[in-house]
Amino acid sequence: MALGQWLDRGLIPLEDDATIGLRSILFAPGNHARKLDKVFTLGADAVILDLEDAVPPAEKAAARNAVVTAMQLPRECRGYIRVNAPGTGYCREDLAAIVGAAPVDGVVLPKAESAADIATVDGWIASHEQSRGLRAGAIELMAIIESAVGVENALEIAAASPRLGRLALGGADYTVDLGYDWTPDEEVLAYARARLTHATRIAALAPAIDTVVLQVRDEQRFRDSAERGRRFGFGGKLCIHPSQVAICHEVFTPSAADIEQARAVVAAFEQAEAGGSAAMTVGDQFVDYAVLKRAQQLLALARRVQR
Repeated sequence: MALGQWLDRGLIPLEDDATIGLRSILFAPGNHARKLDKVFTLGADAVILDLEDAVPPAEKAAARNAVVTAMQLPRECRGYIRVNAPGTGYCREDLAAIVGAAPVDGVVLPKAESAADIATVDGWIASHEQSRGLRAGAIELMAIIESAVGVENALEIAAASPRLGRLALGGADYTVDLGYDWTPDEEVLAYARARLTHATRIAALAPAIDTVVLQVRDEQRFRDSAERGRRFGFGGKLCIHPSQVAICHEVFTPSAADIEQARAVVAAFEQAEAGGSAAMTVGDQFVDYAVLKRAQQLLALARRVQR
């Protein structure tokens, strides 16, 4: 779909998107059988079985078979497979091996840099869907943006295809690309985070997914990073260690106090509006339509993640 068509249809309320509740997405390497057997039992909202960075070239063919087998295991979460980037020579073979061979919810495309990248992979997936009797558009596409070019083209990428469900930020490759020093305060990620969440909103995608944190034993650094992502409007976070899943759920799930305050805002506004007013205070907070909408969004999010 062209960008103009997306803009013409207008912005949709966040609460209308039923896929909003992905707080944690846990990676597992496609060539590690023990981790593939366990990853769906670790409580993440979604799992990504990886054929890209975690798998050396000599093992990619075997890893394709392994992830197809793993995707057939019972699971209560969404299951994605990360393929290789379209320019690597592995991507088409990855898609040929996985689409239609197992119940896959989506394909994760790394290093997305342009609408052409999305269109190319979309076309390959569509061809396999058709030849293997799948419903057109059955396989979701998630694009990880990991470079300066990708960040600058985020809106073009977000609007490239109806198959694209959400964007994700790849902080490691992004900071390497620019020579940035990825310090714990993560100030170097602010621009990229803002670009991705702006593009997400304009293209009416599901909330973007925030970057991994490489320091797997530093739970405070991960928590701080997740909090920053949440403040920038991300709906969840990529995880590379099971211990990070619970932190994601805590950070990206509205607290009981937040829910109580949101309910109070909605109730007070409805009462005031019935009396002819569209502004009031709840406690020490001024409430108007913008604050009401934020409260409604928070309650909608709470309903989804508690399903």
